[in-house]
Amino acid sequence: MIKRGLSFLFALMFVFSVNVKADEGMWLLSLIGKNYQQMKAQGLKLTPEDIYNVNHASLKDAIIGLGNAQQPFGFFCTGEIISSKGLVLTNHHCGFGQIQAHSSVEHDYLKDGYFAKSYDQEFPADGMVMTRLVSMKDVTKEVLEGVTDDMSETDRAEKIASNIKTIIKAAKKESKYGADVKTMFAGNQFFLFRYETFKDIRLVGAPPQAVGKFGGDTDNWMWPRHTGDFSMFRIYANKDNKPAKYSKDNVPYNPIHHLPVSLKGYEKGDFAMVMGFPGSTERFLTSYGVKEALDISNPTTVKIRTEKLRLMKEDMNTSDKIRIQYASKYAQTANYWKYFQGQSKALKKNHIYEKKQAQEKKLQDWINSDETRKAKYGQAFPLISKFYEDNKSQQLAYTYLLEALIQGPEIILFPMKLRQFAGLLEKPKENEELIKKNAENAIESSKEHWKDYNLPTDKKIFASLLEMYYKNVPAEYQLPIFKDVVAKKFKGNFNKFADEVYKKSVFASEDKFNKFMEKPTKKVLEKDYAYILMKQTIDTYFKLGGGKTDDFRKGKRLFEAALLAMNTDKIYYPDANSTIRLTYGNVGDYQPADAVHYNYYTTTKGILEKEDPTNDEFIVPAKLKELIQNKDYGQYIDKDGTMHVAFTTNNDITGGNSGSPVINGNGELIGTAFDGNWEAMSGDIVFENELQKCINVDIRYTLFIIDKLGGAKNLIDEMTLVK
Repeated sequence: MIKRGLSFLFALMFVFSVNVKADEGMWLLSLIGKNYQQMKAQGLKLTPEDIYNVNHASLKDAIIGLGNAQQPFGFFCTGEIISSKGLVLTNHHCGFGQIQAHSSVEHDYLKDGYFAKSYDQEFPADGMVMTRLVSMKDVTKEVLEGVTDDMSETDRAEKIASNIKTIIKAAKKESKYGADVKTMFAGNQFFLFRYETFKDIRLVGAPPQAVGKFGGDTDNWMWPRHTGDFSMFRIYANKDNKPAKYSKDNVPYNPIHHLPVSLKGYEKGDFAMVMGFPGSTERFLTSYGVKEALDISNPTTVKIRTEKLRLMKEDMNTSDKIRIQYASKYAQTANYWKYFQGQSKALKKNHIYEKKQAQEKKLQDWINSDETRKAKYGQAFPLISKFYEDNKSQQLAYTYLLEALIQGPEIILFPMKLRQFAGLLEKPKENEELIKKNAENAIESSKEHWKDYNLPTDKKIFASLLEMYYKNVPAEYQLPIFKDVVAKKFKGNFNKFADEVYKKSVFASEDKFNKFMEKPTKKVLEKDYAYILMKQTIDTYFKLGGGKTDDFRKGKRLFEAALLAMNTDKIYYPDANSTIRLTYGNVGDYQPADAVHYNYYTTTKGILEKEDPTNDEFIVPAKLKELIQNKDYGQYIDKDGTMHVAFTTNNDITGGNSGSPVINGNGELIGTAFDGNWEAMSGDIVFENELQKCINVDIRYTLFIIDKLGGAKNLIDEMTLVK
């Protein structure tokens, strides 16, 4: 499944099929006219204005970024509006957290699936928001106003931040929409994005996990796939069709545009485009970065996540309650655990480090051949190389901090909610009312945390991952508590330290936390080991600089500027950064290795071929099996007489594109993107035109599951079907 991250290059070791090549690139919508002729030649029937238009309805108005209330523009997935009543389609793994949140031992929607038959059966998706792009504008000139080459990087960053703040303030003042400014090309270009964000989102439905995650971790990132990776939500608005907080009085949103759904299918070579909010790519990553990933970041991440997954799975296998509590956490951890293994394998096998070095030598020679260029770009490589050389032990510490502490046991970051609260406790009498109000809010807001928290599981993760950090991170980046408390008081025994923490910390259980919040004191808080760990973890994070330095950022900015200047005849696209992009290509098969050929679609036949009742990754629900055996596919059957499940295109995608619509040349929905292929895990670093594949759920299989398996024809009826 695609969520975010790095990818890799497979090239020389394979024999390729002769598909139409994709045009590499994640293109900004306002600049799509530059690509229009090629898109038209490949089968696009729409105009650029049909895709992006500020004044009239266009495709972009049906594309939704999935975020959370705290970070509405930090999109983790994409969705598409598929009815005039605000119905949104996305991936199962994008909605997994919400499905899990509403599941219990009594109502196990993860296992059994769920489809609302009426509006009143839809569940509030607490914390989730959905955002559509209103407009975008190049504001590079305004952002760089007053910025000079002789500024220090700190002064430059402060000036840019000040200018961005002014731009956003003005944008919000002149319209009712939210605004965000994003940097492109490492600080060489900037765009203002205006957004409309909806806060009342409701879970409409999802198939059983045996459909939505069929194949599990075994099939993740692999083709062929037979996964019905989808879930459904609905956007609600107030009676004026405007965004509003959750209310029983809100009504289904009437969108500016929704995607018609095609039942016509596709053929090899058909045009396909994907629109969504890709999270991050590193197409401009240098050889130094590749080496760091191979030597430090990737193996360390895999090592820590392997242990975390083992401990979670151990407890999940003992109880349905724990299985449900940790289902989403396990899936999130496992996704990129496998991904980084594939990344390292690909980088080594295809000599990407050496290829990057060759590209960099060419650029360095170009810079050195002209004194003006040397003066302008000459610092790029020295700054980048010095950073990576000096950063080896720091990067190891940063990776351990991120994976073992920040994303490790929950008891470390949970106390973060009381950082500001602690300030109020310094003057308890003066702040009595504020303390009471904040305490009540903290108790209420923590209920979701406790619902999905199992103390023994978190304790095991705590003891194991903290010990890994202690044994592997250089002394200069160790947390003081390890030396002052664990080494002295507990003789280096992290299991005994864990016993003490989870026995006494007010953050170890809901009962202890609530009792503390009823009579909170600064003295108790500052002696709490979990609170101390939180503070020291955050302090260490900032000490490590979040993994990057000002000199590195300057070097990267100069490097990308030089690359663009050297290749003025090439149309570049900026790295993905959670802003909406369009990619285009064609439906097609591929040949990943000598004498191996993969067809461009799979059918339900493969579901039965993979069935294994003893393996929870390959269980086929009895009703689905009966439907397949009886070929009860209804109007969703392909003209070849089979039920297609998934298909491949050569679109350029990455994490964040999960749930993105796959759209044909007429602007109709034919599928939902949900993964990339194992053989081309290098795509985030170097796009592979010949081999890279986007794996998609066939929209007809999605409709078949909703209708025939889920019995929710009411949802089918509100869509615009094209036959």
